[in-house]
Amino acid sequence: MTTKQRLDSILEKWDLLKHPFYQAWSAGTLPIDALKVYAAEYGAFINTLEDGWKTLGDLETAEEEREHAELWEQFAVALQAQIGVPQIAQTKELIKASQSLFASPATTLGAMYAFEAQQPATAKSKLDGLKTHYSLPVEVEPYFEVHSSNWHESEKILSALAKLSPEEQAQVEAACARMAESLWNALTGIHEKTCLN
Repeated sequence: MTTKQRLDSILEKWDLLKHPFYQAWSAGTLPIDALKVYAAEYGAFINTLEDGWKTLGDLETAEEEREHAELWEQFAVALQAQIGVPQIAQTKELIKASQSLFASPATTLGAMYAFEAQQPATAKSKLDGLKTHYSLPVEVEPYFEVHSSNWHESEKILSALAKLSPEEQAQVEAACARMAESLWNALTGIHEKTCLN
């Protein structure tokens, strides 16, 4: 089994497209208030991605992520949401996990893969949901437009993985699992707060 196959098998367990929050978004049954909370809470995580690329020494992609964070800010502002310190326990844990995992190159690669390998599919699903079901300002769309066909980050990560030792590969897989679960749990926390109460 290749490294990619091992990582993808981890992600299958935490496939974000199967999360009830994203499924409701895709179906147009997610309340606008839930989108607002998501924009505010998840934005704090989006703001950490730049740090991951800096840990990898890839300042060009770090700058790209900073620009993407500005697009997320535009998404939040269009929904009249404000990105700040997360209020939901699972989102706080996601930020804590990302800060911990972005401390070393091997764990950064695993954590970033968990996010970047899923992002094109989730971005396309969310963009389609916004366009089909929600009458919102067009400013909510650019972040998802940019990422719906953006595979180059996960390809960069896979290229870097080929140079790692077996011990580092194991760290990558553990980090991928932790981040994938943290991403799933963050959506669960937002879903419980906005849709199940």
